[in-house]
Amino acid sequence: VQASHFEGLITTIVGYVLLAVTLIVCHGLAALVKFQRSRRLLGVCYIVVKVSLLVVVEIGVFPLICGWWLDICSLEMFDATLKDRELSFQSAPGTTMFLHWLVGMVYVFYFASFILLLREVLRPGVLWFLRNLNDPDFNPVQEMIHLPIYRHLRRFILSVIVFGSIVLLMLWLPIRIIKYLLPNFLPYNVMLYSDAPVSELSLELLLLQVVLPALLEQGHTRQWLKGLVRAWTVTAGYLLDLHSYLLGDQEENENNANQQPNNQHARNNNAIPVVGEGLHAAHQAILQQGGPVGFQPYRRPLKFPLRIFLLIVFMCITLLIASLICLTLPVFAGRWLMSFWTGTAKIHELYTAACGLYVCWLTIRAVTVLVAWMPQGRRVIFQKVKEWSLMIMKTLIVAILLAGVVPLLLGLLFELVIVAPLRVPLDQTPLFYPWQDWALGVLHAKIIAAITLMGPQWWLKTVIEQVYANGIRNIDLHFIIRKLAAPVISVLLLSLCVPYIIASGVVPLLGVTAEMQNLVQRRIYPFLLMVVVLMGILSFQVRQFKRLYEHIKNDKYLVGQRLVNYERKSGKQGTSTTPPQSSQE
Repeated sequence: VQASHFEGLITTIVGYVLLAVTLIVCHGLAALVKFQRSRRLLGVCYIVVKVSLLVVVEIGVFPLICGWWLDICSLEMFDATLKDRELSFQSAPGTTMFLHWLVGMVYVFYFASFILLLREVLRPGVLWFLRNLNDPDFNPVQEMIHLPIYRHLRRFILSVIVFGSIVLLMLWLPIRIIKYLLPNFLPYNVMLYSDAPVSELSLELLLLQVVLPALLEQGHTRQWLKGLVRAWTVTAGYLLDLHSYLLGDQEENENNANQQPNNQHARNNNAIPVVGEGLHAAHQAILQQGGPVGFQPYRRPLKFPLRIFLLIVFMCITLLIASLICLTLPVFAGRWLMSFWTGTAKIHELYTAACGLYVCWLTIRAVTVLVAWMPQGRRVIFQKVKEWSLMIMKTLIVAILLAGVVPLLLGLLFELVIVAPLRVPLDQTPLFYPWQDWALGVLHAKIIAAITLMGPQWWLKTVIEQVYANGIRNIDLHFIIRKLAAPVISVLLLSLCVPYIIASGVVPLLGVTAEMQNLVQRRIYPFLLMVVVLMGILSFQVRQFKRLYEHIKNDKYLVGQRLVNYERKSGKQGTSTTPPQSSQE
């Protein structure tokens, strides 16, 4: 326990396990001697402890196991050994465990997202062995309470086997094949330290938090993936005669109805009956345990278990080939493109993979757009190219302002207000790196935009919502510059320039010492931030007191309210005859 560096946590968990066992024994003794109140109380206490331990296992232990297994299976990809991981764990056990838990949680999340996408394509009932997270009747806490411990333990072991096997299939085996076929391709260069003043971790955080989510959300990636899954399912269904099992008979009947509308009635009368034994009956029984769940019958062909086995083999081969392509093609393309810029210098593979991924995405996107435009003729294509060129120019201008200037100013302001006063003493000179400030400024801008969209209605939220609603195709350059870019850049420039002018231009005229000038220059930014925060709090409190005053006055003296028509004043004569506009008495 002491060697784990988490003796307190492990001791606490073991204590809760012993407490649960003690509660079970006491619950049995209370039932034996017929102490009903004590039995109910002990039962409730056991349920609380049981649910808590299961939540710890589901959210804490399982992602941690997945993260460590991913790391172990990918050691050869990074030219690392178990000894290196042991040394890193001994030097920083908390950070190491958190990073592995985070990687495992991301893996579990994307696996669950892929399962949800499969449910949109496959026939309801195919994935009967996996819980449907979109089912309105699915209640994980209720399952934790009702199901016994051995069921949870069996499900946990099955999940570990399934997730571990997928990691072996899509990570360890492709790495072995790549090392055999392309000996010089691996390992990936992922060193986290560098002689350059740019923080690698900040750029990786930028890439993972901004670039890749934008690619996944805005790049039609989900539609493409869904289309590939559907095409693979249709192909596998017709090759193995499992189309009815994978996609259902409804789609097949609709296609046949479009081809032969006159034979609809005869085909329905001669439909092959559904076999209700074996696996199909188990599917339907399990699906209908928790309430009404969508289910479609299917036609069961001959040698059904053998076809299912061949389907699983075909799926494993497809996943292996897809993993090989994803591990080699983006990195190879990124390395080739980066070599024109950096030569033979080694670059972090996260950047080469991101560059190659974007190149592949742009290529696929361009091909799909051209295929969609080809039937419309050459003139329409030229018109579309002209429109897209203009749109790309507008987007580049907006990107330079909103993704270049604003994050740079925001990151520099954050550095002056927060980082420099905390990290650099007064007798040392702070150094600023624009590239790192810009990378952190992008993250700050994303956080500020998210908080603004979740907050109350004001002009910045209205403008951001309008820009987001217009999208890239209907981008309004004049509106963005006039309503969003210009005010934000003006505020940031004033926040940067006014304190500097005061500290470097006004304070020396007062005849203070050099030490005082240095103190003012270094502390004026956090001081003005504190002043602005205090003014904001005071103005908020004043508005709240005014609202409270109006509320008390209305409660005490307001007799009633009356709605009157608004009449525009026509001149001097109309001013004396216009009725009063007050709505309170």
